[in-house]
Amino acid sequence: QVQLVESGGGLVQPGGSLRLSCAASGSNSIYAMGWYRQAPGKQRELVATITTTSVINYIDSVKGRFTISRDNAKNTVYLQMNNLKPEDTAVYYCNAISRGMINWGQGTQVTVSL
Repeated sequence: QVQLVESGGGLVQPGGSLRLSCAASGSNSIYAMGWYRQAPGKQRELVATITTTSVINYIDSVKGRFTISRDNAKNTVYLQMNNLKPEDTAVYYCNAISRGMINWGQGTQVTVSL
């Protein structure tokens, strides 16, 4: 089983930046890692994913503002979030796919507000 530990959430003003990190342990065969988010009253949605071969996918609303990256040696995935908007406010969850299993982190709150 993969353990995921997220960090980097917080409160930021509109237009600001945050960097999320997620460190994975417990497996040496993680295929894809990514970030999802869930706002109050809404379903969890994909934000960005990256595979071991750096194939990347973003949801349209974050393209040009968010950048996902991965350090395979450290089994860590990052999400650099720039030009944050109030609608980016959500709990952000790290996700890792290993041996056909989907693993989730505990979530980190991101709040974009004046």
